[in-house]
Amino acid sequence: MNQPTPAIVTQRAAQRLPRLALLLFCAAYVIPGLFGRDPWRSADLTAFGFMHSLARGGADLWHPVVGGVPPEVGLFPYWLGAAFIHLLGGVLDPAVAARVPFALLLVAVLMLTWYTTYHLARSEAAQPVAFAFGGEAHPVDYARAIADGALLALVATLGLLQLGHETTPELLQLTGVGLYTYGLAANQHRSLQSRLAMLAALPLMAGSGAPTIGLALGAVGLLTCLRSELPQTRRFAPWVGAALLLGALTATAFDAWQWKLSASSPRQLVRLLVWFTWPTWPLVAWTLWRWRSHLLKRHIAVPLSTALVALASCVLMNGSDRALLLALPSLAVLAAFSLPTLRRGVASAIDWFSVFFFSTCALALWVIYASMQVGVPAKPLMNIRKLAPGFEPQFSLPALLAALLGTLAWVWLVRWRAGRNREVLWRSLVLPGSGVALCWLLLMTLGLPVLDYARSERPLVERLSAHLPPAACVVARDLPRYQVAALEALGGFRVVDERAAGAQACDHLLVLGGRTRTAPAGWQFVARERRPTDRNEFTYVYRRDPAPR
Repeated sequence: MNQPTPAIVTQRAAQRLPRLALLLFCAAYVIPGLFGRDPWRSADLTAFGFMHSLARGGADLWHPVVGGVPPEVGLFPYWLGAAFIHLLGGVLDPAVAARVPFALLLVAVLMLTWYTTYHLARSEAAQPVAFAFGGEAHPVDYARAIADGALLALVATLGLLQLGHETTPELLQLTGVGLYTYGLAANQHRSLQSRLAMLAALPLMAGSGAPTIGLALGAVGLLTCLRSELPQTRRFAPWVGAALLLGALTATAFDAWQWKLSASSPRQLVRLLVWFTWPTWPLVAWTLWRWRSHLLKRHIAVPLSTALVALASCVLMNGSDRALLLALPSLAVLAAFSLPTLRRGVASAIDWFSVFFFSTCALALWVIYASMQVGVPAKPLMNIRKLAPGFEPQFSLPALLAALLGTLAWVWLVRWRAGRNREVLWRSLVLPGSGVALCWLLLMTLGLPVLDYARSERPLVERLSAHLPPAACVVARDLPRYQVAALEALGGFRVVDERAAGAQACDHLLVLGGRTRTAPAGWQFVARERRPTDRNEFTYVYRRDPAPR
């Protein structure tokens, strides 16, 4: 017996977001940050180092290395980036060429989240209450409006903002999760597409460094299909089993079986969950409460089980934000189903908070930009030069025009939201999603020069290059992998780990240390350099002692 649905939606409230506005909104979120910057330190730069190593022929296809050390995850992301460097390297900078496919993957994640929500919202259990005299939302219109809300919720989620714009394996894993949830959601209406999506999802996750999470999702999906009351879903179970087998074979072929278990601090984990999944988690909690009698129905069970697997992985991996990233599309789907039951007072509170918070952030970015360009007010520029010594402001007319258009669009959207369309389902998420897109656009246009200066390793590589011969062979001791990747990809040096066999042939040594350090035996001190924004982390340059070895 079907439980009564809590959704009461009129046909007027089921209006979809205009398609042109939706496309421009997604473009404002995806494109900024694609051009005009270096790979940023840590995971983004490390991944680019492996792609660059493959593209320049410094390693064979099955054994990419940075500083002679292989990657810890699967090879699919590095093959993808290296292929685009080969394809677009003559037109675009290698870093931009490697970033292009990952921008397309982010687009794919947004599309898969939309279509997953659309198919789940079309299920009978998810439909709104039928009115006695008609006027309730049409099933297709209702599904489109809910899907628009899910897309807005995903873009509004803070955790996707940086990690979704990096060239890291996690974005490929996120695409695999999107394919998986789409396969489970669409098997009622798109049998061929859902089968292909499922067959691709788990091998994609296994080949990009998340085989255990992929197989856990496959096991949960198999159980969901077998216990379903719908015959189409039960017939989908063999395809989930086949995807499980392909995922296991892929992980074995890449020798990708690994699981780093580590306890996480409850306080740290709660803090991560609160900010990383904001603002979806309050809406998800409301969805689970209002739809509590439907927890075993497809539209709740599929995204909820997927999110729980990712959350469990986050807990077992010492509160890894990159594991929690895999839960964000499913949380956005769950958040969207809160919209038909959201009270008007709550929706108004979300709107007012969004207007105040994002308008304040945008104003702060414009003030900082004015200080950098014209010196008024003077305090922000003084603080920037104190925190980033050597930085000189740059002016870009295209960046300024893009920022102006984005700001004007935000002002128009606030006026539109205050004046009309108070009944549309996605009204409560249009301002949070647009506010995040606006701040990202402003940060990647007005603030990109100083941000790139602070987060790129290029300033350090340029300083070290003054003490090293071009294309020199360098021994690395205690250097983080992203710095080794920067030396190879940005500086053109050949870096060898000190434990590798070829280290004895190199005449220069780089060591990471504090303010003081004694020269190692057999080496002469040459220089000490640091990144302009680092205070206590130095890279020491040594030359091999010319005495007989």
